[in-house]
Amino acid sequence: METQLRTPQFRMTNYHEKKWLVIYTKPRWEKKVDKLLKQNGIECYCPVRDVVSQWSDRKKEISVPLFSSYVFVHVDAYEQSRALYVMGALGFVYYMGKPAVVRDNVIDEIRTNLVRYKDMEIVSLNNLTVGDTVKIKDGALVNQMGKVLQIQGKNVLMIFETINCALVTRVSIQNLSVHNISRNHEN
Repeated sequence: METQLRTPQFRMTNYHEKKWLVIYTKPRWEKKVDKLLKQNGIECYCPVRDVVSQWSDRKKEISVPLFSSYVFVHVDAYEQSRALYVMGALGFVYYMGKPAVVRDNVIDEIRTNLVRYKDMEIVSLNNLTVGDTVKIKDGALVNQMGKVLQIQGKNVLMIFETINCALVTRVSIQNLSVHNISRNHEN
């Protein structure tokens, strides 16, 4: 009888292979962390969008991070720990017990879309509930106000009360801005 010895098959990790990871930062430290990482020779990306901010005496265009408290870093296994020693970096974002890896094409899409769509923004579904009054920012019904009837994934079923009739339409959440939050948020 022949005995076969099985050697365990370990997956060899290339420690010099760079991957995009996500660093969680202190609130409002995204651009500072991005600058510090670059000063330390670590490739990083903090997507920003330009918005016009209104103060009582003036308007000013400012750059605002697209993702709150997140900076992307392109690091290998050796650079991971160096990236966390930057002031303002709190840790990596984890998925299933490991640092979350963002594919290269996703980073490329973010870069492309920021150039193509200057007013792009990330909209949290947590801030939107049934009964909220919202304003449409783009499309055929631009600047129309309506109430949220139902939230279906990334789309919202809305009602517009105009000229004594109801017009119901489905609108993408990214094309809405909340104007009058319903009483459900007053907890």
